[in-house]
Amino acid sequence: MRPPAVSRAGATCGPNRRSAPVRVFTDRHMTSAAERLWIGPSGWSYPDWAGVVYPRRRPRGFVPLKFLAGYVNAVEVNSSFYAIPSAGTTDRWTRLVGPGFRFAFKLTRCFTHEPSHQPEPAAVRAFQAALAPVRDAGLLGPLLMQFPWSFRFDRRNADRLRRLGEAFADYARVIEVRHASWQTHEGLDAIRSAGGWCCIDQPRLRDCLGPSEHVFGPVGYVRLHGRNGSDWFARDVPAFQRYNYLYGADELAEWVARVRAMCARAEAVFVFANNHYRGQGVVNALELRAMLGGSRVAVPPDLLSAYPRLAAIAAPPTQPGLFDARD
Repeated sequence: MRPPAVSRAGATCGPNRRSAPVRVFTDRHMTSAAERLWIGPSGWSYPDWAGVVYPRRRPRGFVPLKFLAGYVNAVEVNSSFYAIPSAGTTDRWTRLVGPGFRFAFKLTRCFTHEPSHQPEPAAVRAFQAALAPVRDAGLLGPLLMQFPWSFRFDRRNADRLRRLGEAFADYARVIEVRHASWQTHEGLDAIRSAGGWCCIDQPRLRDCLGPSEHVFGPVGYVRLHGRNGSDWFARDVPAFQRYNYLYGADELAEWVARVRAMCARAEAVFVFANNHYRGQGVVNALELRAMLGGSRVAVPPDLLSAYPRLAAIAAPPTQPGLFDARD
């Protein structure tokens, strides 16, 4: 039986709520902080995860998303940035996870990385159709509107955010900007008017937006990109190399404090590790879950072998993880 289109706190997320933005929880006091945290990696389909996150020799019938959903309770859909997925594809995803799981979708680059300042209605409808099965299953988290570092605050770009926010007004949404020009009263107001704020961790270089703990609206959202400053703006390295970074315990502790502060102000907080190269984002996502939840978590066997430091937080294989989906 498919899970009902209702959040665990009772907020309807199905088709009868089309006239209002998705609310993940209606009352933050109805659940513990741990139950209002969704933490996972950005994406789940990377060739370099073979033998690191996933078994090198996959057993018959192995499905990566289903496997990963046994260890984390959320993923950020990265493939939707490159092309709008079909409703058939997203519907299959909903059948691979439990009712306590959430999908956050990255908006397709035609909305955020192309010159047009007016969202194309046909593309908006196609993206909404792709979200429908996930929303109807009660598994939809926020939409991520990610803009590049070159997207700087000015009146024209503020208007672009407004138009995009209006196009997806029926969804919970957060906006990621990377340039420090947005860290002004006017810039923050422009983002607040169009959606929620995405707190990011990136290399601390000139004009790069620094870390924050802003919460604009009911949802808090964090993306960890790594701090590989030497390759962040390099033109002669593979794209994945920019995200080749493994956070240390002290660096994660900084974000544990911020996430806890965000939990006090938000109905739900989503944290995604985008330092995906060789599963480092999964390592850090699991470590954050253990640190925030205060107990050990289930760890994929191959990941434990690749990163022995995970032994400090790994639960015995038969012990359910704190964030495992519940019926």
